[in-house]
Amino acid sequence: MSQPEPAQVPILSMADMAKADFAQALGCSFQRFGFAMVRDHGMNEAVIDRCWALSRRFFDLPVDAKLRYDAAANGGQRGYTAFGREIAKDANENDLKEFWHIGRDLPMGDPLANAMPPNVWPEEITHFRAAFTRLYAEFEQAGAALLSAIALYLGLDEHWFEQATGKGNSILRLLHYPPVSPAAPGVRAAAHEDINLITLLLGAEEGGLELKDRDGNWLPVVPPPGALAINVGDMLQRLTNHRLPSTSHRVVNPAPERRGVSRYSMPFFLHLRPDFLIEPLPQCTDEAHLPRDPPITAHDYLMERLRDIGLVKA
Repeated sequence: MSQPEPAQVPILSMADMAKADFAQALGCSFQRFGFAMVRDHGMNEAVIDRCWALSRRFFDLPVDAKLRYDAAANGGQRGYTAFGREIAKDANENDLKEFWHIGRDLPMGDPLANAMPPNVWPEEITHFRAAFTRLYAEFEQAGAALLSAIALYLGLDEHWFEQATGKGNSILRLLHYPPVSPAAPGVRAAAHEDINLITLLLGAEEGGLELKDRDGNWLPVVPPPGALAINVGDMLQRLTNHRLPSTSHRVVNPAPERRGVSRYSMPFFLHLRPDFLIEPLPQCTDEAHLPRDPPITAHDYLMERLRDIGLVKA
């Protein structure tokens, strides 16, 4: 007797659904898969296209030029992290990727500035700073709309996350997976869960991203061109007392004929403000669902996890 086909992550539209219907569909997708795919998210396509081109230009620079902006001194939070440096928690091999991080700039004297190092920008590429500052703002706007829907799904006021994420330590990552040989074994990024609240990912239409569903199946996540792949991070899992699960995902090598092609993506890791205390929401606890994780601030949790993946020294 043949086994039934695994369920697939639904594709949702932010434009074609009523707010309440979208919130319910998004929450159900998160609860079932820890992931959702969202189109019609309102992000400016021209800005996105410009940033794809600039990202490729940066990664095409010589290694020595990229290493001028080495992020090792700031825990990988701003600037360049070289190929092979990051390792997933509990993995045996380092990931086959290099990346660049852009974060929030806070004014001198802001009480949260110590938790967020200043951005660095590559001098070799004109308009890089302006373009990615704009894209960061586009991601923040889309992320706020998604958090509003999550709040409604959880029975919170739709504006609940605004205070929790104001001055949040969100990170825009430019990712490059260089070509691998046709016979390359293994994966480009080992199975892991994200640290943050939610992740908004552009570029997943280039195959390779997979999630592990509750039955143990690895399911491909391939949204339509320009759509976002969204996933729950560990901070939201803790906040919802695991009602919304942070799901293991990985990036596998593509078919042999595509292994000579670079893979690019741009995830936006949406974070809580560093001083926010992460503890289970009352809406997500009762006698049958006691709190599963102790309270911890967003900054302390981030540092704990950055040590796990080798970006901050223990």
